[in-house]
Amino acid sequence: MHSSTKIAVLGNNWFPSRPGGLDRYIYELVHTLANADTEIDLFGIGLPSHSSVASIQLKNLANPEASLWQRLLSAYRQSRPIASAKVDAVNIHFALYGLAALPHLPKDVPVTCTFHGPWAIESQKEGESQLSVWLKKQMEQQVYRRCDRFIVLSKAFGQILHQEYRVPWDKIHVIPGGVDIQQFQTTLSRQQAREKLGWPQDRFILFTPRRLVHRMGLDKLLDAIAQLKANQQDLWLAIAGKGPLRETLEQQALELGLSDAVRFLGFLPDEDLPIAYQAADLTVMPSQSLEGFGLVLLESLASGTPVLCTPVGGMPEVIADFSPELIAKNASEHAIAASLENVLTDSVKLPDRDACRDYATSRFNWSTIAHQVEQVLLKMS
Repeated sequence: MHSSTKIAVLGNNWFPSRPGGLDRYIYELVHTLANADTEIDLFGIGLPSHSSVASIQLKNLANPEASLWQRLLSAYRQSRPIASAKVDAVNIHFALYGLAALPHLPKDVPVTCTFHGPWAIESQKEGESQLSVWLKKQMEQQVYRRCDRFIVLSKAFGQILHQEYRVPWDKIHVIPGGVDIQQFQTTLSRQQAREKLGWPQDRFILFTPRRLVHRMGLDKLLDAIAQLKANQQDLWLAIAGKGPLRETLEQQALELGLSDAVRFLGFLPDEDLPIAYQAADLTVMPSQSLEGFGLVLLESLASGTPVLCTPVGGMPEVIADFSPELIAKNASEHAIAASLENVLTDSVKLPDRDACRDYATSRFNWSTIAHQVEQVLLKMS
């Protein structure tokens, strides 16, 4: 097969079997970049042996169930082919597997790191040991020293990369994430979507798909809903996702008397996600820290549903030009409650479905975003 360009992409998990923002981004980027003229070698863990796309070669680095050190060693061995693959560019998305591949990276090929977030700081926020946090920071720094340039999805994460890792601004390119506008669409009416999911037809519905961990702010959102309920506002919250805090959050909802107002959906299959967005009146992102971009915002908007978020990380950059009044004043439960109250009392008018969809498709279509990414990856100087 003739191929004019070959890019080695070092990812993380295989998205279809391990849903998550980082893995979705890599999967969608690679599938948009790959074409008759661009061949992709995608390295990651838990990858199937073959891709359904001729110009994507899948290279499995390790078993996702193995320990961190086993994965690192296996990834070191399995990334050797990069040295002889005659690639035109290397794109690293996760420091751990970037570190494993460092000894095999060709000297004369540009290496770009797409910085999805500070791995060590995220681990610290989730209460990991000081040693674990320190080791992760060392790994990150080792990889970033080898990279020629960086892509960040928001100015906010560019700031973290610059301040925490001392990467100069002239090496940092801000390119937002993209959204799959074929998957996330406005194909169902709100009533039809609710019927499919068995959600109430007659209530104002909030939806939030989140990992159930501290920095996602779900405890604050539950407190905000309790405040609104005390003010006689009737609303219903659907929380999709798994994580260590599920029992704690369920207990909190019970103690706040929210049994009739909150449903924990657990893991929501990817094919149900667009239905859930379309069923909701509003998607809520109550993040407390380290929200680099928030692909959820794009998915929701592409599905025709507006988004309310805290002023954290890159999220305001996504919706400030579209619906600035849906950015809470701060990340507290009081500010989240006040913003929701404004919506429920019609002080703030929600943008309609077509406006949401148009904004997402005109600004964040993957074909536009992937082209910008490719230009950075292949830039020779």
